[in-house]
Amino acid sequence: MTQPTNPLNHYFRQPAIYVQLPSDGQFWPPGSLTMPENHELPVLPMTAIDEITYRTPDALFNGQAVVSVIQSCCPSIKNAWHCPVVDVDTILTAIRIASYGHELELSTACPDCQHEDEYTIDLRTILQNLRMPNYDQTVSQGDLEIYFAPISYQQLHTTTSAQFQDQKTIQNLNDANVPEEEKIEILKGAMTQITDLTVRMLGMSISTIKTPNVMVTEKSHIEDFLRNCDRKVFQEIRDHIIDLRKDSDFKPLTIKCGSCEHEYQQSFTLNQSNFFGNAS
Repeated sequence: MTQPTNPLNHYFRQPAIYVQLPSDGQFWPPGSLTMPENHELPVLPMTAIDEITYRTPDALFNGQAVVSVIQSCCPSIKNAWHCPVVDVDTILTAIRIASYGHELELSTACPDCQHEDEYTIDLRTILQNLRMPNYDQTVSQGDLEIYFAPISYQQLHTTTSAQFQDQKTIQNLNDANVPEEEKIEILKGAMTQITDLTVRMLGMSISTIKTPNVMVTEKSHIEDFLRNCDRKVFQEIRDHIIDLRKDSDFKPLTIKCGSCEHEYQQSFTLNQSNFFGNAS
């Protein structure tokens, strides 16, 4: 039996803004994104359910809250777990604008005089300044050429969650009522896991290593190379990946103190503490 059309469909939420992804759809696996012909994704305001989901600590910790809200507000995105990290900030900023407007209150303190103040920032300007790093740039080492690609939100969340657990284990060691020798073994294990996660994270960011004879894409081979290459080669690869990620991050804001007029740089991130900002 055919279900009747809901007469309230006309009153459902509509796109509030349209946004272009820094990646322009590159690095998205097939089926995870339906790119509109004009390459501008419609962004809907959050629903009440979205807001509750995004305020739920457990859902935020396991990443599902971010994924659910992105897919709810951006119908073109079919699987947000596969979203390249270079697009995540743009998408969340667009959802914040669509849901609560483009103004966001930011609390800051002058490093010179310690004067605390509230500043209003325009998220539209923040959005315009988000850029795609140059992933065409490679690193050459002898007859090797190394190519890079952004990791996905799922890869980022998996590794950062594991790193958080390892760091928490190390921090809790001082309070743990265990013998000193056992503490040392736990510390060794945690540090080994952190090192292994670092190698895996770097390996995820390498798409291909080109040799004179073959193009290597197998992640286990790339990770094995990272564990056994020269220290200087490892550092150059690591620094290049760090620079790529910095290029896609929110840029620091230049703020002039309202008391002493000192200008300083204020870091900015869009997280749960300010995502809802001055939303009513």
